Amino acid sequence: MADRESMPYDVVIVGAGPAGLSAAIRLKQLAAESGVELSVCVLEKGSEVGAHILSGAVIDPRTLDEFLPTWRDDGCPLAEVPVNDNQHWVLTKKGKFGLPHFLTPGFMHNKGTYTGSLGSLCRWLAGKAEELGVEIFPGFAAAEVLFDEKGRVKGVATGDMGVARDGTHKADYQPGLELHAKYTLFAEGVRGHLTKEMIRTFELAKDVDPQIYGIGVKELWDIAPDKHEPGRVIHTQGWPLSETSGSNGGGFLYHQANGQVALGFVTWLSYTNPYLSPFQEMQRWKTHPAIAEILEGGKRVSYGARAISDGGLQSIPQLVFPGGALIGDSAGFLNVPRIKGTHTSMKSGTMAAEAAFAAVQAGRENDELEAYPAAFDASWVKQELGVVRNVVPLVKKFGDTVGSGLAGVTMWLENWGLKVPFTLHHKPDNETLWRKDMVQPIAYPKPDGKLTFDRLSSVFLSNTNHEEDQPVHLTLRDPDIPIAYDLPLFDEPAQRYCPAGVYEVVGEDIGEPKFVINAQNCVHCKTCDIKDPTQNINWVVPEGGGGPNYPNM
Repeated sequence: MADRESMPYDVVIVGAGPAGLSAAIRLKQLAAESGVELSVCVLEKGSEVGAHILSGAVIDPRTLDEFLPTWRDDGCPLAEVPVNDNQHWVLTKKGKFGLPHFLTPGFMHNKGTYTGSLGSLCRWLAGKAEELGVEIFPGFAAAEVLFDEKGRVKGVATGDMGVARDGTHKADYQPGLELHAKYTLFAEGVRGHLTKEMIRTFELAKDVDPQIYGIGVKELWDIAPDKHEPGRVIHTQGWPLSETSGSNGGGFLYHQANGQVALGFVTWLSYTNPYLSPFQEMQRWKTHPAIAEILEGGKRVSYGARAISDGGLQSIPQLVFPGGALIGDSAGFLNVPRIKGTHTSMKSGTMAAEAAFAAVQAGRENDELEAYPAAFDASWVKQELGVVRNVVPLVKKFGDTVGSGLAGVTMWLENWGLKVPFTLHHKPDNETLWRKDMVQPIAYPKPDGKLTFDRLSSVFLSNTNHEEDQPVHLTLRDPDIPIAYDLPLFDEPAQRYCPAGVYEVVGEDIGEPKFVINAQNCVHCKTCDIKDPTQNINWVVPEGGGGPNYPNM
């Protein structure tokens, strides 16, 4: 567009998460080591770095040790709480039993890991990047991919600001900015808007399994001092999802710094019952006596939700295309049984950075960074994901008890170097729902306002805010589908799978149902974009700076 200004860079990175910031830092490290100039820009759609970051988190520091080896002594907040007590509980409705460590390989035991806020880690990484000369622009959402005359990616453009809901320009209208780059790294996280376009445009996923997902619902609590044990981490499986056929997932509770626990519940989005609510399953999980006892006398202080890439090795798309690459959760490097993806995402960022730096120094631009997928193929990341590649499909196929047992056997065999001679495959999450007449509705208890809560009071704690007079960023390809198709077949599941109360059906009681989108509540979790049965809902970026403002999630 003629009225858009442009800025040139060597490398533009979309997303200031752990992968994007690691890539930016590594690029500048390489430039400094070589004594050359290299311009690097990072765009972040959140109001500040960390505002849209949500994870457990228990983090393996392997990649940090590789490219920032002094991080423990350099003010990094992650160093404050090393994990010192690792527990895995199998829950029944009222009881529990611990899974002995000797039943699982050593990589499952969290030895040498740390627990803390991923958002705080990203803020620290951003400071390191800026010290090296990286330009970081928070509050600017990359809304469009730019192509050259040969169809190669040549950068991105930020979204226009000051556009009214009806598409007209308001008094404060400002056109977006074009950022031109020799290489563009997409680090948008799970189900990124532009990443979807790249996968579709360049057919990056044609030779791999579909990506599959979970939805993680998380809370932060201040708990009683006598119950706080810094470094204690607990994971659970079993109840409450054991009560709903066709569902899997589990909970976590991490004792972190400042008298807080981070707790959450992950529901795999392959569930079959359209009446299931991931938010309500999280609330119900907290009522288990073993969890409620820890929270008794405490206070909830923050809330959020985010989708998680669960597909593993067999769902990683082609990583490069002319002019760009996918890094971090844009590609999907999560190790599901370890419940860890930060270290693998960061490593993908440094590998892509090394490939991009070498290409720029060789005078190349806008071609494919073949060295990046080659580095991945030779890396510990691929080896680590290969060991656990059959865990998720085994649990889905055979259920929590038998499937977990079989998954454990495969992990032991792979860990001993005995490669299992098969790889199981995935089915898209949007194809798994059964019709409402084939299942039993789920009766969830009402919230008590002390231990359990409703969605709207929860969204309030996420500090979510969007400019109301702007185009709705939750778009429908066909506005008739929610009422004409989803409602009669599935009782419109968007009412329940959204953890922020964005979607409602009103007017059913008078025979005039209407689908309502409360876009201002959206916490950018992407669940609707994933689970909608017909893929009718398309999540696109709102104005930069909109969405949740997580302080330390």
